[in-house]
Amino acid sequence: MLKELKASKIKIVTILSCLLLAFFILVLIICVVTHTTLPALMTSLASKEIQFAIKLSLTTAAISTILCIAISIPAAYALARYEFFGKSLINTLMDIPLALPPLVAGVGLLILFGTTSFGKALAETGLVFVFTPLGIIIAQFFVNVPFMFRILRGTFQGINPRYEHVAETLGCTEAQAFRRVTLPMSKNGLLAGSVITWSKGIGEFGAALMVAGATRMKTETLPISLYLNMSCGELNLAIASATILIVISLVSLFVFERYGGFARVF
Repeated sequence: MLKELKASKIKIVTILSCLLLAFFILVLIICVVTHTTLPALMTSLASKEIQFAIKLSLTTAAISTILCIAISIPAAYALARYEFFGKSLINTLMDIPLALPPLVAGVGLLILFGTTSFGKALAETGLVFVFTPLGIIIAQFFVNVPFMFRILRGTFQGINPRYEHVAETLGCTEAQAFRRVTLPMSKNGLLAGSVITWSKGIGEFGAALMVAGATRMKTETLPISLYLNMSCGELNLAIASATILIVISLVSLFVFERYGGFARVF
């Protein structure tokens, strides 16, 4: 009886903690969404500034996500399948952007592409990253590529290598086995990683601010628009940007959870 009573108390405390945390998050979201009227929100969403911010955010996030996919697929596969010298060190290095403050990452990118001979050489070829949309893309890529990498690494580790070996015995090369067997089997992880990387790219602020700056109608993504309009007292425009970010986050998290992304991140 005493054990059952203790178990009941633990159950009540843990469930209450869960409900309290969920309520706190819900209240914050409601406070943002309901802080302005619907007509004012619709007017703000139709403004040229918000429309520009939406287009720039969607475009840069899509490009950075494609870059994350392109580099993460071979990198994650190598670390999931092969043993080689320095593997543990590379795993650790790939996780650094997760713990690194975005502002620090932005400072590093600004120095790399703005002051070094490497950055100056790129600028001479026309690839200017400082205070341009390209800076937003590289900032989103650097901050978010570990999420795609970790999800794909976990996905590849969960696929039995025997499927590839069977494909090779049937005449496929190693590359063909990977393309025809492993990639199709990893589609859920790839979709989950793409969605969360894309949504986090749209919400990236600190690193993008340091590299690309905060110039209206030039490097103004949705987070930058929120920051600028809050600074200038344009509350309705700021709330419009925040509302769009909330909607994108909710939809992305639904897809991410639907395809088992959380189970593959760590």
